Amino acid sequence: MQGIDRWGGRGAQGLRLVALGGVAFALALSASPRTAGAETGGLMLAEALSRALAQNKELAAFVHRPVEQAGRVLQAGALPNPELRLGVEEFAGSGSSEGFDSAETTLSLGWALDGRARRHRVRVERARSAVIDLDVRARRLDVAAETAQRFLSCLANQARKDAADEAVALAEETVVTVRRRVGAGRAPAAEQMRAEAELEAARLLREGASHDGLISRYRLATQWGSSTPDFTRVGGNLGAFPPLAPYAAFVERLDSTPEIARLVSEERLAKENVRLAEAMRWPTLRPSLGVRHFADGDDVALVAGLNLALPVFDRNQGQLAASRAAHARTRADAGAERLRARERLFELYEELQHGIHSAEALRTRIIPKLAAAQAEIRNGYDRGRYGYFEWRSVQAELLAAKNALIAVSTDSRRLVISLERLTGERVVTP
Repeated sequence: MQGIDRWGGRGAQGLRLVALGGVAFALALSASPRTAGAETGGLMLAEALSRALAQNKELAAFVHRPVEQAGRVLQAGALPNPELRLGVEEFAGSGSSEGFDSAETTLSLGWALDGRARRHRVRVERARSAVIDLDVRARRLDVAAETAQRFLSCLANQARKDAADEAVALAEETVVTVRRRVGAGRAPAAEQMRAEAELEAARLLREGASHDGLISRYRLATQWGSSTPDFTRVGGNLGAFPPLAPYAAFVERLDSTPEIARLVSEERLAKENVRLAEAMRWPTLRPSLGVRHFADGDDVALVAGLNLALPVFDRNQGQLAASRAAHARTRADAGAERLRARERLFELYEELQHGIHSAEALRTRIIPKLAAAQAEIRNGYDRGRYGYFEWRSVQAELLAAKNALIAVSTDSRRLVISLERLTGERVVTP
């Protein structure tokens, strides 16, 4: 495990998560039991997601892409316009062809029979539409993912601020107790100076946690285009974990991964490009039909014509070769992406299992024992059974364990988000 500290938490340089807040994450943040990091008031995840999906500035530009592509599909299926041709012969010559008295005038209509190529062009653009639809869907998921990540940061910073408040309260109580013992001559003055210095350090840490919380709230508000947050807290339960499905269940969902789905659509697009290139190898037939007027006898007659370029040279062989290569490449890319997704899935699943186990150990075994030890040493300090060093050591251990629980719970939440994103789950709210 990379970046695991003594309590089982991940370091700041842990796995980069391009994630999506999924079903399990939303349910967990809305769970009712109050555990470490639980909040019942403030902005909820469901409202944050709704605001972001409706008002995100970057997402607004993406909604026009399907409409733009629909115009390309329409254009690909447009019929060619007929051509009107007017020809005059046998005029301005010599003898009987002098002037226009013997001129022959022909008026005809011509058109291109490109139905086969047109059908393939439409199929290409429709296949491209599927890719664009996936791009738009992926962008919506990315916006929801980023919103869930920022919401999680707000919730974690709130828990850290609450832990810092607890640390300050504990340090203040310690100062009062130490001053009383020093005043009674039962402890050296150095203990009071240390306690007062530690109180100031705790207050500085609380101030830093307060600033971090404010920054995280501003970052969350920008997801829906707001320059100032209209909330002071967020609601959710950082410490409750949903039941973890078996690994095989996640493997079955890999084909619905947005990245794989896009590559499959790109493969279909490449295949349609191959068919279009094959269709373009054949020349376009251009028939024409008209009427000819003979000036000498004032007679008329029908005329017909047929234009066909001779396929002596294959002028589309390069495009056909490139299209076939692109088709093979996209197929190979899809296979490689499946392997990468399987690798990421295994790593995330194992780290999540370890994170859940670490959080459970901290919550049910480590923290209760440290809390009991802290209470015992606190009472013993007043009676002189323990010194200041023992008391402060167990206090520091207890606060560190509580902060470690916040950290490992936060990192495990991020892993849950990543699993939901990796397997293509949509963001839903309870």
